[in-house]
Amino acid sequence: MTHKLGKVYKWLVLDHPRSVIAGMLIVAVWAGWNAPSFRLDASADTLVLEHDSALDYFREVNARYSTNEFLVIAYRPEQDLFSDAVLADLTRLRDQLKQVDGVESVVTILDVPLLKTAGGPVAELDSNLQRLENPETDRQKAREELTTSPLFRDLLISAHGSTTALQINLSRDETYFELLTARETLREQARVNTPGTNLQNELAQAEDRFRLYKEQTADQLHDRIATVRAIMAPYRDNAEIYLGGVPMIADDMITFVRNDIMAFGIGVLLFIVATLTLIFRRLRWVLLPLATCGYTGLFMFGLLGFFDWPGTVISANFISLLMIITLSLTVHLIVRYREHHTQFPHAEQRELVEVATSKMGKPSLFTALTTIAAFTSLVVSDIRPVIDFGWTMTLGISAAFVISFLLFPATLMLMDVRQAPASSGGAEQLTGWFARVTDHHRQAILWGTIATFLLCGVGISRLKVENSFINYFKPSTEIYQGMKLIDQTLGGTTPLDVVIRFQDAQQQAAQEEAVESEGDDSWGSDDWGDGSSASWGDESTEPAENRDKYWFTREKMARIGEVHRYLESFPEVGKVLSLTTMMRIAESFNNGEPLGNLQLALLYSRIPDEFRTVVIDPYASVAANEARLTLRVRDSDHNLRRNELLQKLRAGMQSELGLQPDEYEFTSMLVLYNNMLQSLFRSQILTLGLVLVGIMLMFLVLFRSLPVALVAIVPNLLSAATVLGVMGWLQIPLDMMTITIAAIAIGIAVDNTIHYIHRFRVEFPKDRNYLAAMYRCHGSIGRAMYYTSLTITVGFSILVLSNFLPTIYFGLLTGMAMIVALVGDLALLPALFLLFKPLGPEGPAEQEPTAI
Repeated sequence: MTHKLGKVYKWLVLDHPRSVIAGMLIVAVWAGWNAPSFRLDASADTLVLEHDSALDYFREVNARYSTNEFLVIAYRPEQDLFSDAVLADLTRLRDQLKQVDGVESVVTILDVPLLKTAGGPVAELDSNLQRLENPETDRQKAREELTTSPLFRDLLISAHGSTTALQINLSRDETYFELLTARETLREQARVNTPGTNLQNELAQAEDRFRLYKEQTADQLHDRIATVRAIMAPYRDNAEIYLGGVPMIADDMITFVRNDIMAFGIGVLLFIVATLTLIFRRLRWVLLPLATCGYTGLFMFGLLGFFDWPGTVISANFISLLMIITLSLTVHLIVRYREHHTQFPHAEQRELVEVATSKMGKPSLFTALTTIAAFTSLVVSDIRPVIDFGWTMTLGISAAFVISFLLFPATLMLMDVRQAPASSGGAEQLTGWFARVTDHHRQAILWGTIATFLLCGVGISRLKVENSFINYFKPSTEIYQGMKLIDQTLGGTTPLDVVIRFQDAQQQAAQEEAVESEGDDSWGSDDWGDGSSASWGDESTEPAENRDKYWFTREKMARIGEVHRYLESFPEVGKVLSLTTMMRIAESFNNGEPLGNLQLALLYSRIPDEFRTVVIDPYASVAANEARLTLRVRDSDHNLRRNELLQKLRAGMQSELGLQPDEYEFTSMLVLYNNMLQSLFRSQILTLGLVLVGIMLMFLVLFRSLPVALVAIVPNLLSAATVLGVMGWLQIPLDMMTITIAAIAIGIAVDNTIHYIHRFRVEFPKDRNYLAAMYRCHGSIGRAMYYTSLTITVGFSILVLSNFLPTIYFGLLTGMAMIVALVGDLALLPALFLLFKPLGPEGPAEQEPTAI
């Protein structure tokens, strides 16, 4: 079978290269037509577990409390915040933002109701509300109220009154949620029951409708954010002004990734061109690898665009990895071609191409298969972007192998044979040095490897799983500075919700108590009215449907207050908002005294509607018999460990506050993203071991020798352990981007290992001398390994210039993985061969060399 395939391959590629090129050009046209359809997706769906029950609860809470997405502008003027000029600028800025399409409202210090500044009894607040924008408002009193208000301080204004926030509330897109609900309903039906043809068709249509609409809304959001930034631009002359908010972070992440793909793709390309030119000094050996890499990238973009398979923050790096793998395949072919040409200067082109492809076919196929096996560790994840990354790399590596062995030899067949190449002294000197070090210091290499594994083990134990969005960006970037300003002066950046559930029996008893005690409570302060409940009307005669006010009882407020104060006690927690915020404001009207049940009921009845939507509706659901507390985590706190914080908060809710697990729930994107990271970390640690076992089994199949397989696995372990260990020692957190680097490191190390062992098994039978075989391997395949590693490491070093730290980490860690893989396969691997002799004892040379 293999012989027949070989004959077909030679007939097609070597005898009809023009037909191959023509066919590939047709495919290239198809790919180019579909490539523009490739897109990047940074929606919330790409940052959470695919079947996380917490996601359903998060959506339920958002729907119940009508939570809308919002943007935040942090504004720190050069002049006094309450001066005429600054307030005039704020007014113009607010009014301009209100005109932006998709903006529902803009909340600023100008238009929030000022209760204490207005003065007078609560009963008259509705007709006596004052705002900072009103000419008659006393600005000094307004400053004092805003900077001391439990509601507005650290939310709309900093404690020192130097920085303010403009909250831009985006309109709730009901169509989006209707399509989402329809899709999730059909998904649940498909999970519960065996889906029939009708259900499958309905689900497919629902998926398409939701996807298309989500793409449309994502584009609209991007344009909206760009419009807001354009409006902000003129105000930078007189103030520090930054944009923040979760929608902006997600949109900017994709923008950074997209820009990096374009800008640094060109930079990496130029670096690779320069390196290949220095190595090979022939134009064809520069253009052929680039053409192969470019064709592979175009084909994959076209394929993903054709199947509408979006890229994410994770899978956006697939093109860089494919460049590594494709370049490695072509460089090995070039080196083998040049090596044979040097030995036989008068050989015909067909012979040279045939030798290169036949000798490198098997090891290249095996490296492709084992690299695919490494990336399959990502497919078992529950995170859709990680699963997509695994499948994308599987398809990409398969395409890279096929394209390299079609385009490269077919193009070369159309070229003339040039003068035999001169040897590359630099590569021979380095690989020769590795051979001599291995020859004379094999014991030291072994002990050094053991020490490295021990150090890496300690480093791996120090790894942390984190999800700090602010640390994705360099401190010099505008997005970092804006997030830090909001984080430190306006109450934090990352939202977290805590929902407190009350028992039905407790609710009924409390309401009955409230009704019975209605005639016994008095206000205790004329600020609330005339001192008698009669002035408020006979509340007990109201119909049952109007008695939501009796839900607000002292017992509930006390419980909420306990939780509120507990959350505030954590230094990582910034602004906390809940019904306790309303209580603190109300108590200030009651001489600091707690309110009774009747006072709470009357407060609920008499509070102005405008204020009710701010201090009550977002924090209580009478129908669900629950209360909601919202807090924001200080993302820039260097001591912040989000998973540990959530664990401490949950534990304290039970041990310190006496709540049962079913009486409270944490939710928000922070919880969902943390769930995803913890799941990814656990799954990757487990599946990484399975992948190593799988690669070990593949080595057994390929090499048909347990000793060789055991020796081969060691450099791969070293590569993965070193990358993870260095991350631990340098405190580089594991996140959606960096957690995949272990699979990448193994995939890179596997390539070099298989190529080296394949060549060693060819060279060793010539004289059955391990040392001589090692020197020959270093002088042949070692040069190809060196060229590949040098080219990729130098090329990817340009990624350190990115402003997006995950891109920087990816470039540095990939380069380090290449270097470790090279050292492991040129020093450790041959040292293990020399020490343990896995191919059997030395002896007389065989007649014919064995192969895999």
